[in-house]
Amino acid sequence: MTDVIVTANSGSSSLKFALYPAEAGARKPLLRGEVTGIGSAPVLSARMGEHALVVTEPLNAIPADATHEWLITQLLQRLRGEYVMYRPVAVGHRIVHGGPTFEGPIRIDETVRRKLEDLVPLAPLHQPHNLAAVDAVSHIAPELPQVACFDTSFHHNQPRLAQLFALPRRLSDEGVIRYGFHGLSYEHIADVLPVYLGERANGRVIVAHLGNGASMCAMNGRRSVATTMGFTALDGLMMGRRCGSLDAGVVLHLIEQKGMAAADVHHMLYRESGLLGVSGVSNDMRVLEASSDPNAREAIDLFCYRAIREIGSLAAVLGGLDALVFTAGIGENSAGIRSRIAEGAKWLGAALDAEANKRGETAFHSNDSHVALLRIDTDEEGVIARSVAHALEQGGACA
Repeated sequence: MTDVIVTANSGSSSLKFALYPAEAGARKPLLRGEVTGIGSAPVLSARMGEHALVVTEPLNAIPADATHEWLITQLLQRLRGEYVMYRPVAVGHRIVHGGPTFEGPIRIDETVRRKLEDLVPLAPLHQPHNLAAVDAVSHIAPELPQVACFDTSFHHNQPRLAQLFALPRRLSDEGVIRYGFHGLSYEHIADVLPVYLGERANGRVIVAHLGNGASMCAMNGRRSVATTMGFTALDGLMMGRRCGSLDAGVVLHLIEQKGMAAADVHHMLYRESGLLGVSGVSNDMRVLEASSDPNAREAIDLFCYRAIREIGSLAAVLGGLDALVFTAGIGENSAGIRSRIAEGAKWLGAALDAEANKRGETAFHSNDSHVALLRIDTDEEGVIARSVAHALEQGGACA
């Protein structure tokens, strides 16, 4: 029987999970899977062992309204039945918002759980599902240690000026600051950058985490110095359903002049905007790229335009650019989006090798490019597993 750490990465309509050997430093999962379409038509894809065997099947036995709690419960029950060769010793969770309190991975107890609940309003699409997974494990396997790993931690030590809003100081003192997100993804990229860039990995790097949720992070010395997301995961780049950066006056206008309730504005900005709102077609970039609808084309154009603008802003903070890295669903899989954004960074010295980009190669810059262009798969689950192993070795928390 193999002792394993279970990782749970709960999204708004998905659940990624993996089993890692419990020893610290383990980088290859024994099993990795994902359930997509939660709430509509759940589908499971799983990958086990070194042979990279992929098994995909509709979860016909799961009702369309199945919850994250139900799925986590099923996973743990299977580990105690069908997959008894694996013995869970701990569960690590991606928790989107750590607020001003949590600087690093921490073991979840009742006090921590209450504090995480208080942060739900700051990440309404994700935090409830994150905590639902925690509660499901507590119910079915209360003896298992659980560790929270935060998307905000990687940005916690940014320069103070990068964190502040120009609001009354009392609000900043209360924690109304820029936190940044996708930190587990950025932590992975920072960890593996030396493999691809050598000493240049410690230079001026912008990482573009482009998926249904999207953000960018400026790194120097492989540490976050600025990022596009702020107080919540609504800020910054245009996303699948979220609007990204928005003049606060628009919100006031919608409430004061259009008579919209705050809850309706909230719903629109988080669920009806972004690629979906502009295109009127889909929040899925693959669907938009295949569409002939001019509104779909405009949504893609705006997505790329906003990304290019943010690269300029982050490059200004860094004082130049040595590497531009693409990761996450769109960044890893859309050669067209990578090409358009990289072309927008030509003024910084980026030169694209179009054929290498089409082939999906890790490095797709031309020989005369002054900026390295890289496509690197993210691995949030691996970061979680190693953080849990380290936290357990330390007896609970590691900041």
